[in-house]
Amino acid sequence: MLDFAGHLAFALIALSFLVRDVLWLRALSIAASFASISYSYFAPASPLWLVIGWNVVFIVLNLVQIAILLRERRGVAFTEVEKELYQTSFSRFTPVEFLRLMRIATWKEADAGATLMRAEEDAAEVMLIFSGSVTVKKNGRKLADLRSGDFVGEIGFIKNTRAAANVVVNEPTRYVAWEKRALRSLLDRNPSMAIVLNAELTEDMADKLARRTGFTGAFKPPVIPH
Repeated sequence: MLDFAGHLAFALIALSFLVRDVLWLRALSIAASFASISYSYFAPASPLWLVIGWNVVFIVLNLVQIAILLRERRGVAFTEVEKELYQTSFSRFTPVEFLRLMRIATWKEADAGATLMRAEEDAAEVMLIFSGSVTVKKNGRKLADLRSGDFVGEIGFIKNTRAAANVVVNEPTRYVAWEKRALRSLLDRNPSMAIVLNAELTEDMADKLARRTGFTGAFKPPVIPH
């Protein structure tokens, strides 16, 4: 029975690596520390006070961080449009991370016929179509039609290159735009957000390729817990 506490401690630690939400990760870490304390006190011939002491420190640190997270989340409030965007395109982010992302975003609208991006030019923004549609063209040839939920300019952002094609608006379109330098600065300060956004952009590119080739299999890039 005492061995169960030891196995439980390591099982909870392993489980914490699988969750994305930081709050759950810290809660599991606290539970693992309590299981480790129980094992370290009862299983050996005499309590392992060194192990117990450090686990108490870990519990206190995680409780402090949980309090900070809960305070931050209480201050998070989305508009109805932001809530829809979060649920459909950015659910991998925590609410606080999404709020940080939206603070540097700009909502824009474009009429039919407008050009959002030109080939061989430095695109200053990464965009996400909220409503409407656009067409990607290169040398007069249509490469793809992009719709609600699709990113625009993500390849140039990832590779830090110029736009590879023209992007022309088909119908009145509303989209969200992030200035590249501001976005890179945000991601540099928040590495976990960079990992999640990279997963979002990778999946978006895979979905576009699937639509072009007719491949129906689903591709879901791995997301490292944060």
